Amino acid sequence: MTSDVDLTERERAVVNAFQGGFPVAKRPFEHAAAAMRDRGIDIDATALLETIRDLDERGVLSRFGPLVNAQEIGGAATLVAMHAPDERFDEVVETVNDHREVAHNYEREHPYLNVWFVVSVAKAQQVDAVLEQIEAETGQETYNLPKQQEFRVEAKFYVDGPLGPSDSDSSDSTTPGVDCSAPGPDVSPTDASTLTPAERDLVLEVQGGLPLTETPYADVADAIDQDREWVLETTKRFDREGKIRRIGVVPNHYALGYTENGMTVWNVPDELVSEVGPEVASLPFVTHCYERPRHEGVWPYNFFAMTHGRSEAESDRRIEQVRDTMAEYWDVDADDWDSLFSTQILKKTGIRLEERADANTTGGDELQT
Repeated sequence: MTSDVDLTERERAVVNAFQGGFPVAKRPFEHAAAAMRDRGIDIDATALLETIRDLDERGVLSRFGPLVNAQEIGGAATLVAMHAPDERFDEVVETVNDHREVAHNYEREHPYLNVWFVVSVAKAQQVDAVLEQIEAETGQETYNLPKQQEFRVEAKFYVDGPLGPSDSDSSDSTTPGVDCSAPGPDVSPTDASTLTPAERDLVLEVQGGLPLTETPYADVADAIDQDREWVLETTKRFDREGKIRRIGVVPNHYALGYTENGMTVWNVPDELVSEVGPEVASLPFVTHCYERPRHEGVWPYNFFAMTHGRSEAESDRRIEQVRDTMAEYWDVDADDWDSLFSTQILKKTGIRLEERADANTTGGDELQT
Protein backbone atom coordinates (compact mmCIF):
# COMPACT_ATOMS: atom_id res chain seq x y z
CA MET A 1 0.00 0.00 0.00
CA THR A 2 1.14 3.54 -0.61
CA SER A 3 0.05 6.93 0.60
CA ASP A 4 -0.97 9.70 -1.78
CA VAL A 5 1.05 12.30 0.11
CA ASP A 6 4.41 13.35 -1.32
CA LEU A 7 6.88 12.88 1.54
CA THR A 8 10.60 12.29 1.63
CA GLU A 9 12.02 9.24 3.40
CA ARG A 10 13.05 11.43 6.36
CA GLU A 11 9.58 13.02 6.57
CA ARG A 12 7.98 9.60 6.56
CA ALA A 13 10.26 8.52 9.40
CA VAL A 14 9.31 11.60 11.43
CA VAL A 15 5.56 11.13 10.86
CA ASN A 16 5.86 7.50 11.96
CA ALA A 17 8.27 8.06 14.84
CA PHE A 18 6.46 10.30 17.29
CA GLN A 19 2.68 9.96 17.18
CA GLY A 20 3.21 9.43 20.88
CA GLY A 21 6.14 9.02 23.23
CA PHE A 22 7.71 12.42 22.50
CA PRO A 23 10.01 13.41 25.38
CA VAL A 24 9.03 15.81 28.14
CA ALA A 25 12.45 17.33 28.76
CA LYS A 26 14.23 20.70 28.65
CA ARG A 27 15.57 20.11 25.13
CA PRO A 28 13.27 17.37 23.84
CA PHE A 29 14.38 17.40 20.21
CA GLU A 30 17.88 16.31 21.22
CA HIS A 31 16.51 13.23 23.01
CA ALA A 32 14.08 12.52 20.17
CA ALA A 33 16.72 12.78 17.44
CA ALA A 34 19.10 10.54 19.41
CA ALA A 35 16.35 7.92 19.73
CA MET A 36 15.74 8.06 15.98
CA ARG A 37 19.46 7.65 15.28
CA ASP A 38 19.40 4.55 17.50
CA ARG A 39 16.75 3.20 15.12
CA GLY A 40 18.88 3.90 12.05
CA ILE A 41 17.55 7.34 11.02
CA ASP A 42 20.35 9.86 10.42
CA ILE A 43 18.94 13.07 11.90
CA ASP A 44 19.98 15.66 14.49
CA ALA A 45 17.86 17.87 16.75
CA THR A 46 17.92 20.85 14.39
CA ALA A 47 16.87 18.79 11.37
CA LEU A 48 14.10 17.09 13.37
CA LEU A 49 12.69 20.42 14.53
CA GLU A 50 12.89 21.88 11.01
CA THR A 51 11.20 18.82 9.52
CA ILE A 52 8.28 19.01 11.98
CA ARG A 53 7.94 22.76 11.33
CA ASP A 54 7.79 22.16 7.59
CA LEU A 55 5.26 19.32 7.91
CA ASP A 56 3.12 21.56 10.11
CA GLU A 57 3.28 24.50 7.69
CA ARG A 58 2.33 22.25 4.76
CA GLY A 59 -0.72 20.90 6.58
CA VAL A 60 0.60 17.35 6.85
CA LEU A 61 0.21 17.74 10.61
CA SER A 62 -2.85 19.03 12.43
CA ARG A 63 -0.59 20.12 15.26
CA PHE A 64 2.38 19.10 17.38
CA GLY A 65 2.29 18.54 21.14
CA PRO A 66 0.00 17.02 23.76
CA LEU A 67 -3.33 15.49 22.84
CA VAL A 68 -5.46 16.49 25.81
CA ASN A 69 -8.00 13.96 27.07
CA ALA A 70 -11.04 16.22 27.44
CA GLN A 71 -12.91 13.56 29.41
CA GLU A 72 -10.31 13.73 32.19
CA ILE A 73 -10.19 17.54 32.25
CA GLY A 74 -13.84 17.96 33.24
CA GLY A 75 -17.31 18.32 31.79
CA ALA A 76 -18.86 15.88 29.37
CA ALA A 77 -19.20 15.11 25.68
CA THR A 78 -21.64 12.94 23.80
CA LEU A 79 -22.32 11.74 20.26
CA VAL A 80 -25.71 12.69 18.82
CA ALA A 81 -27.50 11.51 15.68
CA MET A 82 -30.45 13.13 13.95
CA HIS A 83 -32.36 13.24 10.68
CA ALA A 84 -32.17 16.31 8.46
CA PRO A 85 -34.74 16.13 5.62
CA ASP A 86 -33.27 16.71 2.16
CA GLU A 87 -35.38 19.80 1.54
CA ARG A 88 -34.28 21.34 4.87
CA PHE A 89 -30.81 19.87 5.16
CA ASP A 90 -28.79 23.10 5.01
CA GLU A 91 -31.20 24.90 7.34
CA VAL A 92 -31.11 22.14 9.96
CA VAL A 93 -27.33 21.80 9.82
CA GLU A 94 -26.81 25.55 10.14
CA THR A 95 -29.06 25.62 13.22
CA VAL A 96 -27.17 22.74 14.83
CA ASN A 97 -23.78 24.26 14.02
CA ASP A 98 -24.79 27.63 15.47
CA HIS A 99 -24.61 26.03 18.91
CA ARG A 100 -21.13 26.61 20.30
CA GLU A 101 -21.44 23.35 22.24
CA VAL A 102 -21.38 21.44 18.92
CA ALA A 103 -17.75 20.61 18.20
CA HIS A 104 -17.80 18.16 15.28
CA ASN A 105 -20.56 17.51 12.78
CA TYR A 106 -20.54 15.06 9.87
CA GLU A 107 -23.00 13.99 7.23
CA ARG A 108 -22.97 10.17 7.08
CA GLU A 109 -24.48 7.63 4.74
CA HIS A 110 -27.60 6.31 6.44
CA PRO A 111 -31.19 6.09 5.15
CA TYR A 112 -32.48 8.12 8.09
CA LEU A 113 -29.84 9.32 10.59
CA ASN A 114 -27.70 11.41 8.26
CA VAL A 115 -26.31 14.06 10.66
CA TRP A 116 -23.88 13.10 13.43
CA PHE A 117 -22.45 15.64 15.83
CA VAL A 118 -20.58 15.88 19.14
CA VAL A 119 -21.88 18.04 21.99
CA SER A 120 -19.28 19.20 24.55
CA VAL A 121 -20.40 20.92 27.76
CA ALA A 122 -18.94 22.06 31.08
CA LYS A 123 -21.37 19.98 33.14
CA ALA A 124 -23.03 16.70 32.17
CA GLN A 125 -26.54 17.91 33.02
CA GLN A 126 -26.25 20.58 30.33
CA VAL A 127 -26.42 18.00 27.52
CA ASP A 128 -30.19 17.54 27.79
CA ALA A 129 -30.78 21.30 27.69
CA VAL A 130 -28.69 21.69 24.52
CA LEU A 131 -30.49 18.83 22.78
CA GLU A 132 -33.91 20.13 23.83
CA GLN A 133 -33.04 23.51 22.34
CA ILE A 134 -31.80 21.95 19.09
CA GLU A 135 -35.02 19.92 18.82
CA ALA A 136 -37.16 23.01 19.45
CA GLU A 137 -35.28 25.04 16.84
CA THR A 138 -35.14 22.36 14.12
CA GLY A 139 -38.31 20.38 14.78
CA GLN A 140 -36.19 17.22 14.48
CA GLU A 141 -35.69 14.58 17.17
CA THR A 142 -32.18 13.98 18.47
CA TYR A 143 -30.79 10.59 19.50
CA ASN A 144 -28.24 10.83 22.29
CA LEU A 145 -25.52 8.18 22.14
CA PRO A 146 -23.28 8.74 25.17
CA LYS A 147 -20.23 6.55 25.64
CA GLN A 148 -20.93 3.66 28.02
CA GLN A 149 -17.60 1.85 27.69
CA GLU A 150 -14.43 3.05 25.99
CA PHE A 151 -12.20 0.35 24.52
CA ARG A 152 -9.86 2.46 22.41
CA VAL A 153 -9.17 6.05 21.40
CA GLU A 154 -5.93 6.09 19.45
CA ALA A 155 -6.18 7.87 16.12
CA LYS A 156 -2.71 7.20 14.75
CA PHE A 157 -2.07 7.25 11.02
CA TYR A 158 1.15 5.80 9.65
CA VAL A 159 2.73 6.02 6.23
CA ASP A 160 4.82 3.47 4.38
CA GLY A 161 8.46 3.92 5.25
CA PRO A 162 10.93 3.88 8.15
CA LEU A 163 9.62 3.31 11.68
CA GLY A 164 6.14 2.45 10.43
CA PRO A 165 4.36 -0.89 10.89
CA SER A 166 5.60 -3.71 8.72
CA ASP A 167 2.00 -4.46 7.77
CA SER A 168 -0.60 -2.01 9.00
CA ASP A 169 -3.42 -4.49 8.31
CA SER A 170 -1.92 -7.15 10.57
CA SER A 171 -2.69 -7.37 14.28
CA ASP A 172 0.75 -8.83 14.94
CA SER A 173 2.61 -6.15 12.98
CA THR A 174 5.75 -4.58 14.36
CA THR A 175 4.92 -1.83 16.82
CA PRO A 176 5.57 1.40 14.93
CA GLY A 177 7.14 4.59 16.21
CA VAL A 178 9.75 5.48 18.80
CA ASP A 179 9.02 5.64 22.52
CA CYS A 180 11.11 8.39 24.06
CA SER A 181 9.02 9.08 27.13
CA ALA A 182 11.74 8.18 29.67
CA PRO A 183 13.79 11.43 29.69
CA GLY A 184 12.72 14.27 31.94
CA PRO A 185 11.52 14.47 35.54
CA ASP A 186 10.52 11.45 37.58
CA VAL A 187 6.88 11.89 38.55
CA SER A 188 4.11 9.91 40.23
CA PRO A 189 0.41 10.06 39.28
CA THR A 190 -2.07 11.54 41.73
CA ASP A 191 -5.75 10.86 42.24
CA ALA A 192 -6.76 14.53 42.04
CA SER A 193 -10.07 14.92 40.20
CA THR A 194 -9.94 18.72 39.88
CA LEU A 195 -7.43 21.16 38.44
CA THR A 196 -5.58 23.94 40.18
CA PRO A 197 -5.72 27.34 38.45
CA ALA A 198 -2.12 26.85 37.26
CA GLU A 199 -2.95 23.42 35.84
CA ARG A 200 -5.96 24.88 34.10
CA ASP A 201 -3.73 27.52 32.49
CA LEU A 202 -1.33 24.81 31.33
CA VAL A 203 -4.10 22.74 29.74
CA LEU A 204 -5.48 25.70 27.83
CA GLU A 205 -2.01 26.81 26.70
CA VAL A 206 -1.04 23.42 25.22
CA GLN A 207 -4.41 22.21 23.88
CA GLY A 208 -3.59 23.65 20.46
CA GLY A 209 -0.02 22.37 20.45
CA LEU A 210 3.48 23.21 21.63
CA PRO A 211 5.67 25.98 20.22
CA LEU A 212 7.97 24.61 17.53
CA THR A 213 11.17 25.78 19.20
CA GLU A 214 14.19 24.07 20.72
CA THR A 215 12.71 24.55 24.22
CA PRO A 216 8.91 24.29 23.82
CA TYR A 217 8.13 23.54 27.48
CA ALA A 218 10.15 26.53 28.64
CA ASP A 219 8.21 28.71 26.20
CA VAL A 220 4.93 27.37 27.63
CA ALA A 221 6.18 28.15 31.14
CA ASP A 222 6.96 31.72 30.11
CA ALA A 223 3.54 32.10 28.47
CA ILE A 224 1.65 31.11 31.65
CA ASP A 225 4.15 32.67 34.07
CA GLN A 226 5.09 29.40 35.75
CA ASP A 227 8.34 27.76 36.74
CA ARG A 228 9.84 25.77 33.85
CA GLU A 229 10.48 22.69 35.98
CA TRP A 230 6.86 22.75 37.17
CA VAL A 231 5.64 22.70 33.55
CA LEU A 232 7.83 19.68 32.78
CA GLU A 233 6.71 17.82 35.90
CA THR A 234 3.02 18.62 35.45
CA THR A 235 2.98 17.78 31.73
CA LYS A 236 4.63 14.43 32.39
CA ARG A 237 2.33 13.72 35.33
CA PHE A 238 -0.73 14.54 33.20
CA ASP A 239 0.59 12.08 30.60
CA ARG A 240 0.86 9.39 33.28
CA GLU A 241 -2.58 10.19 34.72
CA GLY A 242 -4.35 10.11 31.34
CA LYS A 243 -5.21 13.80 31.27
CA ILE A 244 -2.96 13.83 28.23
CA ARG A 245 -3.48 10.86 25.91
CA ARG A 246 -0.10 11.21 24.21
CA ILE A 247 2.49 13.77 23.13
CA GLY A 248 3.93 14.11 19.65
CA VAL A 249 2.95 14.82 16.07
CA VAL A 250 -0.76 14.70 15.21
CA PRO A 251 -1.11 13.95 11.49
CA ASN A 252 -3.81 15.37 9.29
CA HIS A 253 -5.10 11.99 8.15
CA TYR A 254 -6.70 13.46 5.03
CA ALA A 255 -3.30 14.86 3.98
CA LEU A 256 -1.80 11.41 4.44
CA GLY A 257 -4.38 9.91 2.08
CA TYR A 258 -6.70 8.39 4.70
CA THR A 259 -9.82 9.65 2.97
CA GLU A 260 -12.11 6.69 3.68
CA ASN A 261 -13.70 7.28 7.09
CA GLY A 262 -15.90 4.32 8.04
CA MET A 263 -17.94 4.25 11.26
CA THR A 264 -18.87 0.61 11.62
CA VAL A 265 -21.75 -0.10 14.01
CA TRP A 266 -22.77 -3.46 15.44
CA ASN A 267 -25.62 -5.03 17.36
CA VAL A 268 -23.46 -7.04 19.73
CA PRO A 269 -25.22 -9.28 22.27
CA ASP A 270 -25.07 -7.35 25.55
CA GLU A 271 -23.37 -10.17 27.43
CA LEU A 272 -20.52 -10.23 24.88
CA VAL A 273 -19.70 -6.52 24.65
CA SER A 274 -17.03 -6.51 27.36
CA GLU A 275 -15.36 -9.53 25.76
CA VAL A 276 -15.62 -8.40 22.13
CA GLY A 277 -14.57 -4.80 22.81
CA PRO A 278 -10.90 -5.39 23.67
CA GLU A 279 -10.50 -7.78 20.73
CA VAL A 280 -11.80 -5.30 18.18
CA ALA A 281 -9.83 -2.50 19.87
CA SER A 282 -6.63 -4.52 19.41
CA LEU A 283 -6.89 -4.29 15.62
CA PRO A 284 -4.25 -1.64 14.77
CA PHE A 285 -6.39 0.22 12.22
CA VAL A 286 -9.34 0.72 14.62
CA THR A 287 -8.95 4.26 15.96
CA HIS A 288 -12.05 4.58 18.17
CA CYS A 289 -14.04 1.79 19.80
CA TYR A 290 -16.99 2.26 22.19
CA GLU A 291 -20.18 0.81 23.59
CA ARG A 292 -23.13 3.20 23.15
CA PRO A 293 -26.89 2.82 23.79
CA ARG A 294 -29.46 1.59 21.28
CA HIS A 295 -32.63 3.56 20.45
CA GLU A 296 -35.57 1.19 19.96
CA GLY A 297 -37.17 1.35 16.56
CA VAL A 298 -34.56 3.72 15.15
CA TRP A 299 -31.07 2.60 16.08
CA PRO A 300 -30.42 -1.09 16.88
CA TYR A 301 -26.62 -0.87 17.32
CA ASN A 302 -24.71 -0.72 20.60
CA PHE A 303 -21.08 -1.00 19.47
CA PHE A 304 -19.04 1.46 17.40
CA ALA A 305 -15.65 0.84 15.75
CA MET A 306 -14.11 3.57 13.61
CA THR A 307 -11.77 2.59 10.78
CA HIS A 308 -9.87 4.64 8.20
CA GLY A 309 -8.44 3.61 4.86
CA ARG A 310 -6.41 5.11 2.02
CA SER A 311 -8.65 3.56 -0.62
CA GLU A 312 -12.10 2.04 -0.80
CA ALA A 313 -10.56 -1.41 -1.17
CA GLU A 314 -8.35 -0.94 1.90
CA SER A 315 -11.29 0.34 3.91
CA ASP A 316 -13.48 -2.60 2.86
CA ARG A 317 -10.70 -5.02 3.78
CA ARG A 318 -10.35 -3.49 7.23
CA ILE A 319 -14.09 -3.56 7.88
CA GLU A 320 -14.11 -7.22 6.89
CA GLN A 321 -11.43 -7.88 9.49
CA VAL A 322 -13.63 -6.26 12.13
CA ARG A 323 -16.49 -8.50 11.01
CA ASP A 324 -14.26 -11.58 11.13
CA THR A 325 -13.27 -10.69 14.68
CA MET A 326 -16.93 -10.26 15.66
CA ALA A 327 -17.79 -13.60 14.03
CA GLU A 328 -15.46 -15.39 16.43
CA TYR A 329 -17.93 -14.59 19.22
CA TRP A 330 -21.38 -14.90 17.68
CA ASP A 331 -23.15 -15.63 14.40
CA VAL A 332 -23.12 -12.21 12.71
CA ASP A 333 -25.66 -11.70 9.94
CA ALA A 334 -26.29 -8.79 7.58
CA ASP A 335 -28.84 -7.14 9.90
CA ASP A 336 -26.37 -7.06 12.79
CA TRP A 337 -24.12 -4.35 11.44
CA ASP A 338 -23.71 -1.38 9.13
CA SER A 339 -20.96 0.96 7.99
CA LEU A 340 -21.64 4.68 7.83
CA PHE A 341 -19.11 6.55 5.71
CA SER A 342 -18.84 10.31 6.10
CA THR A 343 -19.85 12.22 2.97
CA GLN A 344 -18.96 15.71 4.17
CA ILE A 345 -17.58 17.55 7.19
CA LEU A 346 -20.28 19.95 8.39
CA LYS A 347 -18.35 21.45 11.31
CA LYS A 348 -15.00 20.73 12.94
CA THR A 349 -13.90 23.18 15.61
CA GLY A 350 -12.46 20.72 18.11
CA ILE A 351 -13.54 20.31 21.71
CA ARG A 352 -13.54 23.68 23.48
CA LEU A 353 -11.84 22.99 26.76
CA GLU A 354 -11.97 26.40 28.43
CA GLU A 355 -15.45 26.15 29.94
CA ARG A 356 -14.96 22.50 30.87
CA ALA A 357 -11.61 23.19 32.52
CA ASP A 358 -12.97 26.27 34.32
CA ALA A 359 -15.87 24.30 35.79
CA ASN A 360 -13.46 21.62 37.08
CA THR A 361 -10.90 24.02 38.55
CA THR A 362 -10.55 24.78 42.23
CA GLY A 363 -12.16 28.20 42.46
CA GLY A 364 -13.79 27.58 39.07
CA ASP A 365 -16.84 29.75 39.89
CA GLU A 366 -14.57 32.73 40.38
CA LEU A 367 -12.82 32.00 37.06
CA GLN A 368 -16.12 32.25 35.19
CA THR A 369 -17.27 35.57 36.69
